[in-house]
Amino acid sequence: MNKTTAFVITRRAAAVALLAVPFFAQAAGYPTKPIRFVVPYTPGGTTDLVARTVGQKVSEKLGQPVLIDNRGGAGGNIGMDAVAKAAPDGYTIGFGAISTNALNPHIYKSMAFDPRKDFTAISLLGTSTIVLEVPAASPVKSVADLIAAAKKNPGMPYATAGAGTSMNLAGVMFAQMTGTDLVHVAYKGSGPAITDMLGNNIGAMFDNLPASLPHIQSGKLRALAVAGPTRSPSLPDVPTMAEAGLKGYALEPWFGVYGPAKLPAPIVKALNEAFVEALAMPDVKAKLAQAGFSPRGSTAQELTTLTDTEYKRLGEVAKKAGMSAD
Repeated sequence: MNKTTAFVITRRAAAVALLAVPFFAQAAGYPTKPIRFVVPYTPGGTTDLVARTVGQKVSEKLGQPVLIDNRGGAGGNIGMDAVAKAAPDGYTIGFGAISTNALNPHIYKSMAFDPRKDFTAISLLGTSTIVLEVPAASPVKSVADLIAAAKKNPGMPYATAGAGTSMNLAGVMFAQMTGTDLVHVAYKGSGPAITDMLGNNIGAMFDNLPASLPHIQSGKLRALAVAGPTRSPSLPDVPTMAEAGLKGYALEPWFGVYGPAKLPAPIVKALNEAFVEALAMPDVKAKLAQAGFSPRGSTAQELTTLTDTEYKRLGEVAKKAGMSAD
């Protein structure tokens, strides 16, 4: 190697090192300002409740405010796209889900991001329970009643918090397994859908339990069944779909924290430790469990593996069901 070539290589190496300095310097003192936690759904739903509860503890751990930024729409794609396009500096993170990071790419014709390439996994947040419910004034008292009503009235509408959500998937699975013709009505979050349910403007809904639980407990909504493999501790008297007659039916949504791609390892470590610690706190676990959410942290690698596995699995499910959100 001659002196000229060696000089050029040295200069290039120095330039690369200088470009990396800001991120590593930033990571070393992270965080030095508020962290924006994007929730890709409207206020009032499961993700909002979990984000605010856990975010407060993460804020105390890291010494900086965690600001909740609700950005609903397009089944969560709008909010998570903002995360994907943010600078990888740890000051913008997102509340991803089984829908945004595994299902949506298979049902939306146009996706602004690729969940396998455009995010850095940070930690699992836990799992939720989907509940099938009707207004308290409805004559439908059971899953069998709903199936009978749907067969008598083809095209019966049901509500969810949005197209492409795990609740949408729950409805598709229900229609497939019962041989009924149901029409999906997608809302921009659980809040607006529940409002219409309370007003008797729509007769059935698949929802994440934390958002609907207070209305079920107050007697304004009637829970017919839960979609998970086991009964919910919050609704011990409500059967699972399998117990209600749909053998083999089981769906349990998961949620996780993601940052933009290429998030520096020291920042991932700091955020992971803060979230895992927060999710293990007795008061956090009790509050979220009471709301129907099962909190559970994980390593970043575990969330990465889960995302990849579910991406492949749900791709097959969506294709078989002919699901589309466009």
